[in-house]
Amino acid sequence: MEYYIFTSKKLLFSICTTFIFLQQATAQVDSTIRNTPVRNPLIIEIEVENGGILASKEVKNTTFQSAYYNGVNLKVGWKIQKSDDQYFKLYNNPIYGIGFYSSTFNTEILGSPYAIYGFVQTPFGNLHNKKWEFDYRIGLGISGNFRPYDEETNPLNLVIGAKNNVYIDLGIRAQYKLTPEWRTGVGLAFHHFSNGALKLPNKGVNLFPLTASLTYQPGGGSVLPDKHDIKAYTDKLYIHLNYGVGWKQIERDHDRRFFKSTFSTYVSKHVSHKWRMGGGFDVFYSASGNNDDIAGDEKGKLSAKLSGGPSFYLVHVLNNDLVLNGNVGYYVHKQEFNGEIQRIFLRAGARYYVYKNLNAGVSIKAHKGKADFIEWTVGYTLNR
Repeated sequence: MEYYIFTSKKLLFSICTTFIFLQQATAQVDSTIRNTPVRNPLIIEIEVENGGILASKEVKNTTFQSAYYNGVNLKVGWKIQKSDDQYFKLYNNPIYGIGFYSSTFNTEILGSPYAIYGFVQTPFGNLHNKKWEFDYRIGLGISGNFRPYDEETNPLNLVIGAKNNVYIDLGIRAQYKLTPEWRTGVGLAFHHFSNGALKLPNKGVNLFPLTASLTYQPGGGSVLPDKHDIKAYTDKLYIHLNYGVGWKQIERDHDRRFFKSTFSTYVSKHVSHKWRMGGGFDVFYSASGNNDDIAGDEKGKLSAKLSGGPSFYLVHVLNNDLVLNGNVGYYVHKQEFNGEIQRIFLRAGARYYVYKNLNAGVSIKAHKGKADFIEWTVGYTLNR
């Protein structure tokens, strides 16, 4: 097994990013909270993981031949024990933080990717248990240092065509309390790397490793959430107007990337504190419809450039300003030469309300397991 270490540049960048995050998180604490002895304590965690490469038979025999996965995470965060936002109580005082990830596949075909990501880690189960804790996490970030496909120098990499990719992290874990300050844990994780067809090939890298962690909380101790004063969720209808942009490579043998955009409008309603559901309509524009090689005789026609249809809208509310968004839609009209290969389209992403009703975010649009493009989105919500 090949052993590896962090380079000094990566570690310095991680430390600087961490300190910036900690300063911002501290600045956001309400002034009335700072005058009380209750704090949002610091959490420091190291986690190692290995195994669990998910791939088709073709890819296992080429890209992942003789590969073995190892990864390590360094995470720093705050356990939110005091806030005016009641969602932190609803999520049992979760941990919000930033993580640095580094890995190796022990093969030159894929490289040794790393990632910087934000995460939220949520406790569940019996919070009064003095020895055991359980949590799940969601993380999103940007990765680098992949060795992408190249027809001449790296033809066996059939899964990733870009050096930098989106990094998605999911995990679930059980922890044992060694002392009030120290905990050790084991669990499962899922990682997905994709560039959203910005650069082909883009089958994506999917990992399902076992994890082992060691957590340190200076001072120890936690405040259990007091849920007696949770307010009821609103019964208002939310109206959403969103605009997204991105780029897509249509064919692997042609490097050109084509502009794509989305206009969406939805209506949604709370069905619980943590979930909103609704529906609406998506309209997509593909500049590849103006290209002779792609659209052929259909070049320039409105039907070659526009597509869209109705979609189901689902929102998972993490706090008053941060949500995870998803869609399942159906094309009333589509064009396969623009990469719209299925009637059903999917979307998954995150949005943050940067100012009142104005939000910004990123999502991946896909057809089944194949990414269409990454959408960088701005939106406005009425009745919020």
